[in-house]
Amino acid sequence: MDIKEIQNPLFLKDMSIKECNSLANDIRAFLIDSVSKTGGHLSSNLGVVELTIALHKVFNSPEDKILFDVGHQSYIHKILTGRAKDFSTLRQYKGISGFQKREESEYDCWEAGHSSTVLSAALGMAVARDLDNSNYFVVPVVGDGSIVSGMSLEALNQIGSENKNMIIIFNDNNMSISQNVGALTNGFSKLRTSKPYTSFKTDMKSILKKNEAGKTLLAGMSAIKDKLKDSVVESGLFGEFGLEYLGPVDGHNMKDLIHILEAAKQHEGPVVVHVLTRKGKGYKPCENDKLGSWHGVGPFDVLTGKSLSSTPQGKLSWSEIISETLCRIAKTNEDIVAITPAMITGSKLEKFFAAYPTRSFDCGIAEEHATTFAAGLAITGKRPFLCIYSSFLQRAYDQINHDICRMDLPVVIGIDRAGLVGEDGATHHGVFDISMLKSIPNLIICQPKDGDEAQQLLVAAFAQKHPLAIRYPRGSECYSPISSADPIKIGTWTKFNESDITRCIVMTYGPEVDKVLTKICSNGLPVEVVNCRFFKPIDEEMLLKIASSKLPIIVYETDMLEGGLATSILEWGCDHNVQIKLHRIGIHDEYIPHGSLNQIRKDAGVDIETLFDTIDELIK
Repeated sequence: MDIKEIQNPLFLKDMSIKECNSLANDIRAFLIDSVSKTGGHLSSNLGVVELTIALHKVFNSPEDKILFDVGHQSYIHKILTGRAKDFSTLRQYKGISGFQKREESEYDCWEAGHSSTVLSAALGMAVARDLDNSNYFVVPVVGDGSIVSGMSLEALNQIGSENKNMIIIFNDNNMSISQNVGALTNGFSKLRTSKPYTSFKTDMKSILKKNEAGKTLLAGMSAIKDKLKDSVVESGLFGEFGLEYLGPVDGHNMKDLIHILEAAKQHEGPVVVHVLTRKGKGYKPCENDKLGSWHGVGPFDVLTGKSLSSTPQGKLSWSEIISETLCRIAKTNEDIVAITPAMITGSKLEKFFAAYPTRSFDCGIAEEHATTFAAGLAITGKRPFLCIYSSFLQRAYDQINHDICRMDLPVVIGIDRAGLVGEDGATHHGVFDISMLKSIPNLIICQPKDGDEAQQLLVAAFAQKHPLAIRYPRGSECYSPISSADPIKIGTWTKFNESDITRCIVMTYGPEVDKVLTKICSNGLPVEVVNCRFFKPIDEEMLLKIASSKLPIIVYETDMLEGGLATSILEWGCDHNVQIKLHRIGIHDEYIPHGSLNQIRKDAGVDIETLFDTIDELIK
């Protein structure tokens, strides 16, 4: 069938199993072809094709609430709800989102770009449904990486006690973004390979073949479950929370999926349906991926699997620059350890993990735990490098505040993907960390302008004894290793293009420094540029000189204005009775949508053109 002609999921109701399987093949082909052009989350979606078809065949969305954790595995859901025709705009400016989006469709009842939220949300929906005396199913889909996070476990605890009707789909592919870690994950592996599981699976299949009615099937499954009392299935995670358990079931067997979901509908109270899927199913490069490289991809050649974009020669990603530098520093400092919450590949820490396996720790999707774990290491004399994406760091605010900074522990926090990130959109833009962290005592916050300064700042971070956060963006930068990088003095800024005819000063940070400076110099403009690489502490000595010049000052930020660099400068002026007038450019009180960096910067008014229009007005 023509996938682009799908309007809603109602057509699935009359489809046979054979037709559903054919549809799954068509959707896979469409998905691979489409994502190869736009980029996006591929492997996670290829793994849930049959599952999503079965969900929409058995349940009646949008009346029934289907929630995906994380929302990046909702592409098939979008296709089945009439958005295949828009997939050429996936993650493009004003196109469809790569996540569930409430404003996009009535079928998207929840939206999240981060993991471990849907169980809590689903319980809220189920409670509200019962308070309103309504009657619909609430069906959260949660993966094996997400379900072992703190928030998911907290939700499971209350779900068991509230005993509301919910059907929890446990999507178990034994791999989230990086390889899953932890005792609970090992427990799921044992469940999949244990003798009780094997006999349970065999008996379940036998019953599925003999019983078409859901109630009869459920009764048969309950009888089997009673026989397995005190086995690994009964005493596992879900049983401890008082949840009924069905499965495991093959997540690519359409017939079994439909039968077990129909059975779950007859259940009273919360029930977990354990579905075994294969991430990347149907496309060999994804199926063979063990590092998570196909989790999120740019455009690629379908036949070869090769990316159509590459990092320019002589450049590395900012993540690689930080990781390479960390490896070099760790050679002479055996106290340095690296910590990541499930983002070894994303943060380019593979080399460190390979070179120093006993000093490398992947905590799984558990930012809060990873942060306090780093504090525990630091308090006993180790020098942790805690690497977390900016948008995920928000979850660890309490631990940064109380467990690291309050005790003034020398943890170096690498804030990866800082700033606007483009196509992933509002849930992933790392524009809040400066204002979020700036009010915390003892914490030093900085950002390098280039690859050399990144190395120098990381050396400076480990040469001092306080908490320090170094933020760096998505993208690439020129890189040449500095064998003996001198640490930069904490709290210092640098001026460029000083002259006697200066008529304006631009204060900015990060890669914007060189971009602005290059354009100013090429146009011969009488404008000084200040590299404000430290947000905290600020360079008060230089700031006093800048204020006393009485020249027009532009503070150019590509993050949130509220609580940002300009706010710090104005607060300093107020506290020191120094009159200072700023022209502020930055992101106002709004969430920024997805799209190309150039387009969303222009839309938000933080593009280079807006800055230079302001410069022209001030110097004419």
